[in-house]
Amino acid sequence: MEQKAGAQIGVRAFIQSIAILFTLMMVAGILTLVVPAGQYTHLEIDGRQTIDPASFQYIPRPDYPVWRWFVAPIEVLGSSSGLIVIVIILVLFFAGGSFAVLDKTGTIRAFIGGIVRRFRARKYLLLLMVSLAFMFLGATLGTLEEVVLLVPVMIALSYSLGWDALVGLGMSILATNMGFSAAISNPYTLGVSQQLAGLPLFSGVGLHIAVFITIYIIFAIFITSYARKIDRDPSASLIHKEDQAEREKYKGQDVSLTENNPQQIRAIRFFGLFLVLILAAMLAGPFVPAISDYALPIVGILFLIGGLGAGLLSGAGAKTVWKGLLEGWGGLAPSVPLILMAASIRYIIDTGGITDTILHAAAEPLTKLGAFPATLVVYALALGIEFFIASGSAKAFLMMPIILPLADIIHVTRQTAVLAYIFGDGFSNLAYPTNPMLLICLGLTVVSYPKWLRWTAKLWFWVILATIAFLGIAVATNYGPF
Repeated sequence: MEQKAGAQIGVRAFIQSIAILFTLMMVAGILTLVVPAGQYTHLEIDGRQTIDPASFQYIPRPDYPVWRWFVAPIEVLGSSSGLIVIVIILVLFFAGGSFAVLDKTGTIRAFIGGIVRRFRARKYLLLLMVSLAFMFLGATLGTLEEVVLLVPVMIALSYSLGWDALVGLGMSILATNMGFSAAISNPYTLGVSQQLAGLPLFSGVGLHIAVFITIYIIFAIFITSYARKIDRDPSASLIHKEDQAEREKYKGQDVSLTENNPQQIRAIRFFGLFLVLILAAMLAGPFVPAISDYALPIVGILFLIGGLGAGLLSGAGAKTVWKGLLEGWGGLAPSVPLILMAASIRYIIDTGGITDTILHAAAEPLTKLGAFPATLVVYALALGIEFFIASGSAKAFLMMPIILPLADIIHVTRQTAVLAYIFGDGFSNLAYPTNPMLLICLGLTVVSYPKWLRWTAKLWFWVILATIAFLGIAVATNYGPF
């Protein structure tokens, strides 16, 4: 039977994800029945939405019948976040369809073959360099969701070097997330939260650089140890059975393919040009207002045009190109209900009127603790709220007006409070099944959520220990300027 092009979501992984998300939807619905509804007064200051931390009050429970829990994945499309959900789905299909075309026409294997030819004897150096590059993008530019579109390329590279899909995910989206969380100048978390705190923009950079270096060392040890284990024994891969077909596709890669096929050379150059444009759009996003709101769709469109153009230039024929596109879209179709279900969990909490109540209850104990325990509670609070609100900047506007006055009361510097918030917001991005970005990335592979959690658990453990230590240093040194 012919192997279909592109990402094909496995039945088992799909069922597991559906079961987890449905359970979380029901839990969210039950919470709307047992948790009192409440709200803060929402204000607009300098054009930004924020809340008055002293304004919380309980309100009558909204009329939200049980049957609406089950249709929430449809209703969410009409909510304030509906447009974002639709954009994510469209961009996923643009990128997934493009990769499937490159896969079907052999262009991606020729492209990866060229890289393998240059780095086969230094593949661990390549692994560390690629991971560092993605981490740096996350730490400085706040790049995260945009990298999803490059995940298939990194997974193909991982297969070609003898590893598995987990290493491909690790060197791309997981590395980016590590950098995003160890922010040096991340405008979406560090920039927004420091601005709300009245701190000089990107101040305290010395400690942030130390955090970045430490997290990179932890991540480098984690991913290279796993890659070396696979090199010693391929069956040691956590997904050895699941991605066997994909590994076979790239096994014994013909690294001379591009040298003997001028059409593939043209296709690769064309696709390479669009990769440069994609990178330029990523880099310009945080600095060019006209691009920032549309960076993700722009990157998706560039990816689709680049993939289709390269496929047509490869010499495989238009029929093969369109077949690859349809196979790619068909393989990604199951990801749509997963994304809608993940987005509906926050929608259920919001519609039930309990989002502010949960935040108020979680923040209240801060006033009764000492400086370091309170800082850890801020960390834990951000970790918890991440389950419901994935956007770092949105969460900053929601949480900082509550955290900052409390930090002043318990004599924790605002810079320390910001650091605790950034850690909690970032490092949980790829841990929760409610994050559509994680589901998209896993949907591009054969990796199930339980396998992902099992693989990353040790990394999260060491990262949390390291970040707690840095928060201790921040409290002890009155990390400032204030």
